[in-house]
Amino acid sequence: MRVTRRALLLAGGAGAVAAALPAAAGRAAAGTELQPYASYWYPDSLPAGSPAPGVRWRSLRAWRARDDADLAFNRASVPLAPRFTPPPANGSARAGQARVCALAAFATTSANPSQGSATADYYALTHWAYLDELVFWGGSSDEGLILAPNAPVVDAAHRNGVPVLGTVFLPPAAYGGQLRWTRELVAREAGGGFPLADQLIRVARAYGFDGWFLNAETGGGDARLGADMRDFVAYLRARGAGLRVNWYDAMAISGDVSWQNELNERNAPFFRSADTMFLNFNWSRSGLVSSGELARGLGRGPYELWAGIDVEANGWDTRVDWDAVVPADRPHLASFGFYRPEWTWKSLPAGARTPAAFHARDDRFWSGPSLDPARPDAGAWRAPAASVADRSTLTSLPFATTFNTGHGLGWYERGRRTSDAAWNHLGLQDRLPGRRWVIHTAGERPAVGFDFADAWHGGGSLLVEGRPAGPTTVELYAARLPLSQATVVELAHRCDPGSAGVRVELAVALQERPYRFSYLPAGTLRAGGSGWTTVALRVGALLRGRGGRTVHALGVRLTARDGAPLRWRLGRLAVRDAVPKAPGRPGAVTVTAARPGPGGTVALRLAWGASPGPVRHYELRQALPGGGFRFLGGTCGHAYYVPALRRTAEEAATRIDVRAVDELYAASVPASVTYRWSATRPSA
Repeated sequence: MRVTRRALLLAGGAGAVAAALPAAAGRAAAGTELQPYASYWYPDSLPAGSPAPGVRWRSLRAWRARDDADLAFNRASVPLAPRFTPPPANGSARAGQARVCALAAFATTSANPSQGSATADYYALTHWAYLDELVFWGGSSDEGLILAPNAPVVDAAHRNGVPVLGTVFLPPAAYGGQLRWTRELVAREAGGGFPLADQLIRVARAYGFDGWFLNAETGGGDARLGADMRDFVAYLRARGAGLRVNWYDAMAISGDVSWQNELNERNAPFFRSADTMFLNFNWSRSGLVSSGELARGLGRGPYELWAGIDVEANGWDTRVDWDAVVPADRPHLASFGFYRPEWTWKSLPAGARTPAAFHARDDRFWSGPSLDPARPDAGAWRAPAASVADRSTLTSLPFATTFNTGHGLGWYERGRRTSDAAWNHLGLQDRLPGRRWVIHTAGERPAVGFDFADAWHGGGSLLVEGRPAGPTTVELYAARLPLSQATVVELAHRCDPGSAGVRVELAVALQERPYRFSYLPAGTLRAGGSGWTTVALRVGALLRGRGGRTVHALGVRLTARDGAPLRWRLGRLAVRDAVPKAPGRPGAVTVTAARPGPGGTVALRLAWGASPGPVRHYELRQALPGGGFRFLGGTCGHAYYVPALRRTAEEAATRIDVRAVDELYAASVPASVTYRWSATRPSA
């Protein structure tokens, strides 16, 4: 039986599922030992015995950035973007009230690749607009208790303004927890400080993430341990100024584990020391009312309390007293704390976990069965879009998206497929539409979603299909983009075979309450499609000689013959004023490590210097004999692991190019390194 947190709670326990997962599930095969993974540690002492294959036991106390061989692969590069709250899409979603924290496991503790992997079967979270905080969930007694998030997840979240927290998990004794690890974590030094709190701060700063989720569930403590933990949390928050600390409602101030399911005098000392508290799952309506009152009495707010909602087992069929958290007739009482929303991915049968199937389910989880945040369902599942105001980071130019979700079944550049390999890397994910999907039409709504059968750049595109009875406007982005006479919007779009002809217009709203769209012709695509079409539209013409204004929303309007089949896809949307210069060439590329792999391949670690000027990410390509190239991967950082470089046509040497890509997807002149197959050591 698959062990879930809900099952453990019903059985009378509260151990996290991370403790029950296999230690090294999903690990790479032998011969790829250069593969970097997200880092994980014990506080100080290690378990007895030996780790499972592929697991590395390490002490946080002994960690030093200068000795961390994987740091370059695990360091996030994208800064946390500022964001704003547009007018909510519906009357029940409220700005400034309930928010969402999610605890999500992307893999088991020891099996989170630092920079993606060669599969599209991955939790490619995209609904950042509703999230206030993401916890990179993990930790187990036989792998490590402290898990730092990997760089791709942090980079994707930061691009959308969402902080990411690592996890400190001290498991119940029933799942291997040992009280000595709790005591080691909160041990004081002679001057009264907490050395491991300082280490947690150093790790977060070095890796570029935003704080820690503290989950102390090992029982048997006493009042002294409770006081030490309280002071440890306060020290971590104060010394790590700017880092977030989220406390889970498990340990009480008595030092023992006692889930309160509310904020009260037994756990309030930890809430005062932390930024937020994740309440255990058995909360009640009256308990949330009293929790909010106590929070206000402490000078805090009720929305700093996350009401835990365990969706790991049943997803949108989870039974929840929604009105206890987000009542319709009065202010919300608390925020949402979703435990394991990756149910939308994991609950799919293994053979059916395609990217398109996952995103369709994930849209339903966050938007509701109607798939329309402007008209959310009032059924048993209260999707976040029904109550939580979405947010956006679209505030400056240039902006571009290719609707890349961070995984795919191949790789495309300018509409041409340059790799047939499946892949995932959330750091390459674009800023995607936050509201899935607000559609204005007089007839039947078309289906809108991410599709992976074709793309302009990356792994996917946006597909609209149906038989519309009239003009259909699809809202895409809430924005506050500056508009001038020079502003241009660029589209790359196409009709698929079998589609009727379609007239395409860009929808631009210069007014926010409510959106009132103006429409600019973007061309008429003929029936059956004829490949990708690109068009540049001078949106500044909407100003009609007036001064600068603001673009508040972007979308498209599609018109086909009434009732005719429509299959239209959007591969790129870009907004700019001037055409910027392409980014500068990256610094010198070096091979820092190489190891032979199966089938005559070689695994490589590469590093290079930063490109001058703004860079969105870097792309790596293998030059092929006689011209052409093979896409190897991409990253936001300055180091990359190539798991299996393949020799082509018995060539003596293979050239690898690294090019910088900017926000508009302009690419630099590449920097190159050569791997010589006949040499015993790689050379540049």
